Amino acid sequence: MGKEITTLLFDVDGTLIDTNELIIMSFLHTFEQFFPGEYKREDVIHFIGPTLDETFGSIDRERMDEMIKVYRQFNVGKHDEMVKEFAGVVETIVALKEAGYKLGVVTSKMNQLAIKGLRLYDLDRHFDCIIGCDDIIKPKPDAEPVLKALSLLNATPEEALMVGDRHHDILAGKNAGVGTVGVSWSLLGRKYLEEYDPDYIIDDMKELLSIAAGK
Repeated sequence: MGKEITTLLFDVDGTLIDTNELIIMSFLHTFEQFFPGEYKREDVIHFIGPTLDETFGSIDRERMDEMIKVYRQFNVGKHDEMVKEFAGVVETIVALKEAGYKLGVVTSKMNQLAIKGLRLYDLDRHFDCIIGCDDIIKPKPDAEPVLKALSLLNATPEEALMVGDRHHDILAGKNAGVGTVGVSWSLLGRKYLEEYDPDYIIDDMKELLSIAAGK
């Protein structure tokens, strides 16, 4: 990577916490209300990653706001009972923080909902900034949210890594000029991530400790 890594940025859903089933069920619940019988599980998996505005707006812009409201009501109501932990994540974040790295979150979900998820595992207190879709104008894969996080952390792209489970994360990192790390526990798998050529693909979050240290 060249320059020493001082800063790590993370996506939330599917990267730090396992919200996959919650998101899938939130989409299915919403689509069943607006388009009964038209959407199945395999159809909605590909909607994970973009903002809700982008997803619902591409399907029915006139009813976009209604669909987002139904989605969020279900998602928030089921949130705490359906969110799960990914092995090794909490320990790694704690270790990175203790080692002195600057840590930030860059997510396509709203800021407060991201914090709600992180708080389930006491992760929120380890991050120096959290950038949600309501904090920026152009969401991932645009560089804006990554660059905003770097600005708040007083870091340059050359000393940072963006870690995520979707191509939006990898492309946002590349567009911002930061190193990129894909997580193989992505719902779409390693081969999907390989198509976007991240600098690293990890099978365990603990691998970040050696990557960041340049080992």
